Amino acid sequence: MSNKESHWVKTKNHMFVTLVIWFFFSIVIFMFGESINNASFLGYPLAYYMSAQGSLAAFVILIFWFANKQEKIDDEHGYGGEREDS
Repeated sequence: MSNKESHWVKTKNHMFVTLVIWFFFSIVIFMFGESINNASFLGYPLAYYMSAQGSLAAFVILIFWFANKQEKIDDEHGYGGEREDS
């Protein structure tokens, strides 16, 4: 397998994992909102907390994780950009 094909396979797999995590935090959690409202976090029902704070935090973490992991994949296959260190 060539370097380009190997890079593309790793990038596709990384994208698939990211989309699964995104789907979980944007759809699956809210599908079970009624059943998780029995639990509470900081005095709020868990479904409310997950929709108000938890999902937003998960998306921000997901963005940084995705970018860092993709940068490592790019560097591993020689597609990383040149960096200027001061």
